[in-house]
Amino acid sequence: MKGIFDHYKDNFMKLVSLSTVFLIMGLCIVCACSKGGGGGTPPPAEANLAVTTDPANGSVQIPALGPYNLKVSISSTMPSNGVKIEINAKKDDGTNTVFFTASTNKTTAVSDFTITGTPAAAQCLVEVKVTSLTKATNIWSGSYRYSSK
Repeated sequence: MKGIFDHYKDNFMKLVSLSTVFLIMGLCIVCACSKGGGGGTPPPAEANLAVTTDPANGSVQIPALGPYNLKVSISSTMPSNGVKIEINAKKDDGTNTVFFTASTNKTTAVSDFTITGTPAAAQCLVEVKVTSLTKATNIWSGSYRYSSK
């Protein structure tokens, strides 16, 4: 009798070992095929920045006495982290002498600036750059010219 039970015992152990191997392989396949991450839909793409300025982008203002005000308005959907607005005003005479800079992070649609330090009787170039703080490649740039009396 001992020989019969030993035969079944060996077959049973082989069956258990083989079943364990298939179970582990099956679990590995299931884990490899399952989705990672949170699933669901990806977040919507950020809208390209649309900006208006007052004075208008590309304009040339008539010579005037100060103050020299600038309004920057974000007309597109505001990025979730806001925007960085950078202003540079410089002489537009080939020397490119910068006399005014401003840089600020905003989450509001409208920002007001007053350009100071304008040289007398000089043609000036104001450059405006707006960058999304959510997507650094989302940039709007513009400029306008003015001169002091």
